[in-house]
Amino acid sequence: MATATHRPAADPDTTAVRTFPEGFTWGTATAAYQIEGAAAVDGRTPSIWDTYCRTPGKVRNGDTGDIATDHYHRWREDVDLLAGLGVGAYRFSLSWPRIQPTGRGPAVPKGLDFYRRLADALLEKGIEPVVTLYHWDLPQELEDAGGWPERATADRFAEYAGLAAEALGDRVRTWTTLNEPWCSAFLGYGSGVHAPGRTDQVAALRAAHHLNLAHGKAVQALRSVLSPAARLSVTLNIHQVRARSEDAADLDAARRIDAVANRVFTGPMLNGAYPADLFEDTARLTDWSFVHDGDTALARQPLDFLGVNYYSPTLVSAARGEGTHTFDGHGRSAHSPWPGAERVAFHQPPGDTRTAMGWTVDPSGLYDLLRRLGADFPGLPLVITENGAAFDDYVDPNGEVHDPDRIAYLQGHLAAVHRAIEAGVDVRGYFLWSLLDNFEWGHGYSKRFGAVYVDYPTGTRTPKSSARWYGQVARTGALPAGSAAHSVR
Repeated sequence: MATATHRPAADPDTTAVRTFPEGFTWGTATAAYQIEGAAAVDGRTPSIWDTYCRTPGKVRNGDTGDIATDHYHRWREDVDLLAGLGVGAYRFSLSWPRIQPTGRGPAVPKGLDFYRRLADALLEKGIEPVVTLYHWDLPQELEDAGGWPERATADRFAEYAGLAAEALGDRVRTWTTLNEPWCSAFLGYGSGVHAPGRTDQVAALRAAHHLNLAHGKAVQALRSVLSPAARLSVTLNIHQVRARSEDAADLDAARRIDAVANRVFTGPMLNGAYPADLFEDTARLTDWSFVHDGDTALARQPLDFLGVNYYSPTLVSAARGEGTHTFDGHGRSAHSPWPGAERVAFHQPPGDTRTAMGWTVDPSGLYDLLRRLGADFPGLPLVITENGAAFDDYVDPNGEVHDPDRIAYLQGHLAAVHRAIEAGVDVRGYFLWSLLDNFEWGHGYSKRFGAVYVDYPTGTRTPKSSARWYGQVARTGALPAGSAAHSVR
């Protein structure tokens, strides 16, 4: 993918109502470890995140996903919330250690039954279940055997995919293999700010390759079981990389990050080959001998759409003494998640508004990203599988949660999606992240992304103003007129 030079964000015109195409999918999304809880119930065994959370200093306040939002026990209530929103689809992930506790062997019936009940309840409400097979919760036993840096993990994942498809294929039509494999590989094995917390750049590159391989093998396994009408995808957090200036060194910095952030996955999965410059950038680290003949062809499987996650753009320059990681939006670590990009500095993208995560609010980044993907991969439909923002929400004395900043964020980003569609990009759907406030990985419970407020001590759910706003958009398929220029508290 080509890189883009930084320019100030341009707010799309918000003075007119925008109507989305007929059949556009409106949904919301969650992930198993972030909401389910019931960490040791009905045969579930620890995942790498259970282990990571118990490592002192890794997660804020020592928080864990042991209870989370207790979705495992309160799923009926959450399905009712979805129905109240009026969305047509719900994207959720399966917990691998709940279905296949050791990452090997037969599935646990109770684990599968939970997802069967959930899918049935969604269908009864007219909501399409959209399943993600892997949202970062690798069974700990597989990590003990080497984890994603080991080739065998790709085979275990394909077997797990087949088990899930056999159990749920009569209920679920839309499947995603992996969610954000960049985070799994480079935050999990490179910088160590995600589970399993390893800090080995070669292991991170090996993990990236085996995630590519796992995706290809899983697609084959799914297609061998599912109906021809099934729709298969992968979700990537494509970085909208911008160079800080037109200087040749800054442009090269953006190219390096684009290679290890984006093309390390889009190359094999969508083009059937790794980019040559990635090999050149990382030659001092590895000879890539872990890539076997036929691997990249196997990773490239026909997909029905590409899932795209976007929150904020990435601004880089050549390092000129200000340090390699001035700002990268992925947690602080002494170890880089960017192998082959040692001479790159990261910067806070400019903008007047930021989320509680410190991320600049910039809808133009989403528009530019969609335009670029449409040009680079013509004929491949796109779906926004995550987009949203964390703010410091609270329940007011009247028992309500007003979050105008989130509404402003959504207004601007949905307007950007609409502009991309008008420009000819084939965008088929949008999933708000997230349905519920939940466990936000290394941040614990300190960041709230949900359209629904969760009081963690009691589990009480309170829809925020943004839930009602988004529900109206989902029901009508129309984005109301209004300004996206709200101040962020």
